[in-house]
Amino acid sequence: MIRLLLALALSLGVSLVGTRFLIQVLTARRIGQPIQEDLNQVQQEKAGTPTMGGLAIVASAAFAYVVSDLLLKFTARPGVFTYTGMFTMAAIIGAGIVGFLDDYIKVRRERNLGLSKRAKTIGLLLVAVAFSVAVVTKTAQNTTLSFTRWNVPGYELGKVGWVIFAGVLIYASTNAVNLTDGMDGLAGGAATLCFMAFVFIGFWSFRNESLYDTPHALDLAVIAACMLGACIGFLWWNAAPARIFMGDTGALAIGAALAGLALTLNTDLLLIIIGGLFVMETLSVIIQVASFRLFNGRRPFRMAPIHHHFELKGWPETTVIIRFWILAGLSVALALGIFYYDFIGTGALDKPLP
Repeated sequence: MIRLLLALALSLGVSLVGTRFLIQVLTARRIGQPIQEDLNQVQQEKAGTPTMGGLAIVASAAFAYVVSDLLLKFTARPGVFTYTGMFTMAAIIGAGIVGFLDDYIKVRRERNLGLSKRAKTIGLLLVAVAFSVAVVTKTAQNTTLSFTRWNVPGYELGKVGWVIFAGVLIYASTNAVNLTDGMDGLAGGAATLCFMAFVFIGFWSFRNESLYDTPHALDLAVIAACMLGACIGFLWWNAAPARIFMGDTGALAIGAALAGLALTLNTDLLLIIIGGLFVMETLSVIIQVASFRLFNGRRPFRMAPIHHHFELKGWPETTVIIRFWILAGLSVALALGIFYYDFIGTGALDKPLP
């Protein structure tokens, strides 16, 4: 518990101060975000706002993860570094690097086009495969299809199957967060709620290790706390009207973090509910594209992802953001309710205390 609080405090403080410093540096170098030409006037006015703010998120989380452990060792308390935790943090950094390259190219070209789809896909899949192979070969990770625990539903995928599944989940999660990152604080606020859930799930799994079979759960809860603090600190400056955007650097890192935590905490399928808002945004794009191709150019939404649909209908940006945050919160609450209901169903509460 001490390291959780320490990691949260460190990442929050570093992110809060570091993002402010990053704004100054990016502004001085005139590194701003290009905006799509088909968006409304409100969005067009944001052109030139500093981007690549995800650097602060990734750096703050990585710093807090390492330093919180070192500080505990300095005070003669045991650290909790695990291979699973380090691989997960490496995946976050790796996805952030792919996003940084994309953002950098956009800024250099002064257009809203960075890495090609193929290059970005290859980069993300390399990160995903490296992470999943490292986890299944170097740790005691369960390779089952999981919902709330490793044995629910518990279908054995095997190492190869789990690596493929992990790659798909990481790729889907990174793109889902990236699609949601289209309004001030929208993705950051939703991610904050998701990481709160993973802090709880990680710590609960640690306290009930015999049931969840996740000996690395505490280290993963620390990573979730690091990402939580980093997102909160960044959101201070990213909330409407945003003074900085996270860019693909932050969006891809957050997506990798959510997928990595879900996979290693054996809550693969539960991520669909925890990140319900991200799923909704992704589905809106899939529906839009499918409808356009199958029904002679017919579009069910004015624009996808769906947050732009409501914006073009005349909803104020802050209204869209807050209502979508509410949806994200309800999704997280539902997921935690399911997680705890499953715990009750095991009869663990009926067992006498040791």
